[in-house]
Amino acid sequence: MTNMQINFTDLGLKQSILSVLKDIGYIKPSPIQSACIPYLLSGRDVLGMAQTGSGKTAAFSLPMLNKIDPLLKSPQILVLTPTRELALQVSEAFNDFSKNMNHIRVLALYGGQRYDIQLRALRYGPQVVVGTPGRLLDHLKRGTLVFSNLTGLILDEADEMLRMGFIEDVESIMSKLPKDHQTALFSATMPDPILRITRRFMKNPQEIRIKSNLTTRPDISQSYWYVYGCKKNALMRFLEVENFDAAIIFVRTKSMTLEVNEVLEKNGYNSAPLNGDMNQILREKTLERLRNGNLDILIATDVAARGLDVERISLVINYDIPLDAESYVHRIGRTGRAGRAGRALLFVENRERRLLINIERIMKVKISEAKLPDANLLSTCRQKKFSIRIEKQLESSDLEKYCKLLERLSPTKDLDIKILAAALLKIAQGERPLILPPDSLYFQRRERKTNYDFRKNQRKMDIYRIEIGRNDGVEVRHIVGAITNEADMNNRSIGNIKLFNTHSTIELPQGKSNNILKNFARIRIFNKPINIKLLSESKIQDSNLKNFKNRVYNRRIFEKNKIKRSNHEYNNRNNNFKNIKIN
Repeated sequence: MTNMQINFTDLGLKQSILSVLKDIGYIKPSPIQSACIPYLLSGRDVLGMAQTGSGKTAAFSLPMLNKIDPLLKSPQILVLTPTRELALQVSEAFNDFSKNMNHIRVLALYGGQRYDIQLRALRYGPQVVVGTPGRLLDHLKRGTLVFSNLTGLILDEADEMLRMGFIEDVESIMSKLPKDHQTALFSATMPDPILRITRRFMKNPQEIRIKSNLTTRPDISQSYWYVYGCKKNALMRFLEVENFDAAIIFVRTKSMTLEVNEVLEKNGYNSAPLNGDMNQILREKTLERLRNGNLDILIATDVAARGLDVERISLVINYDIPLDAESYVHRIGRTGRAGRAGRALLFVENRERRLLINIERIMKVKISEAKLPDANLLSTCRQKKFSIRIEKQLESSDLEKYCKLLERLSPTKDLDIKILAAALLKIAQGERPLILPPDSLYFQRRERKTNYDFRKNQRKMDIYRIEIGRNDGVEVRHIVGAITNEADMNNRSIGNIKLFNTHSTIELPQGKSNNILKNFARIRIFNKPINIKLLSESKIQDSNLKNFKNRVYNRRIFEKNKIKRSNHEYNNRNNNFKNIKIN
């Protein structure tokens, strides 16, 4: 049986899982799913290599859910992810796929969330735990997370965990798990540290390699916008200036489909959400409304939009960036159908820049940057649309009776008709003014920034001291990893890090010292509190002076030793010369 002939019903999954797959439109498994699921169901360890990781979440979550004992209120499946965004996405996928399974609980554990919330959730006994290495290791050391009943371990995006400096934490976690469990590791590349993990912790894994066949279509115009300010307000601006027949807005979570839809409806758009909670009948009704023109905008998750094919869609907005390139290709492929040109816009937050770079690298395409529409452009677009409405009304056959009505409505007989028309025009504009005030100075300054300045992230920084250094075995990557995961700060906000024997210094954005000291208070590296402190200017100057004196002193010692060595070598040469016998 070839992959093209395989359906999910052929893989041996439980009926409760198959019913969910049917509801959300999953029929045929992707290559990585059809390859991995049978081995994972049979209990084999799996080493999955896929360029983009497309479909891998279902590839490991479906067979792992199939083997869970719902009556056992204890973690049975552990998924390690490099970032909290991926942890949330994977946990939501587990929730979606287990919707028809009773008594299944899924918990995401990641840095930046309060411990009391996580501890309360752990007391309910989740069967699936998804988390980042730092927070999971912390719970293990505290004894608040016990894996005595663990049957399955998943390492998702292992090479990304290596790049972010978490691989030692991963190995530490794996060494604390029961020996008798199944392991699946997924990675786009296979560097030596990842191979070391497979040899040390995996039992004769089945290796599965999936080649990427991503292609980008030239009839789809692509651009991205670096997010600043409120994303929902920016979305409204882009929708106003874009000329589209129908649009689909992709978001990451079910709750976000409802939030964005609420904002759109308040602004007068004919929109509807599409998410995994909707049954097949409601889903088909929503899509039919989109096809026949009764609906203009759809807000959807990736799972809900699988297989969506509507010719009217001419605009796709990635409100939340996808975590892999293949998902991005599938998303923008919803537009540009039936020979029409399509438009795709991608929102990229500061911490998500690596995802944009990954998409460009794998697709071998350079995506251009878009500017947020300003007040002048919005005014022009609104006036143009209003002018079109007026032109349509000029073709009406009953304008004569409205002319008579106009005479009766005029407050005074000698009122200039232009003034009256202007007053009526102001009333007719409704809640969206046709003439907008200029944008704020912040908006204007932000739009004048070049890509180079933005990427360099040139900002004033404060210097902080943390009480951990080289003597503790710490490296720069450990500090960056702890801050990005535990303190909810992206790595592009971090400046220079200098390591000393007993402490380290780190540059962080200026003017946020109170928040930084509060959020960093509980951070531990190698189970040691960092005790972060803001250095004053005098302390920095004293420290710099001390370092300068140390460098001068070390240089003088070096020069003295160099002179001693030279003299020693000179004396040795002279002695050797004196000892030479002349025959």
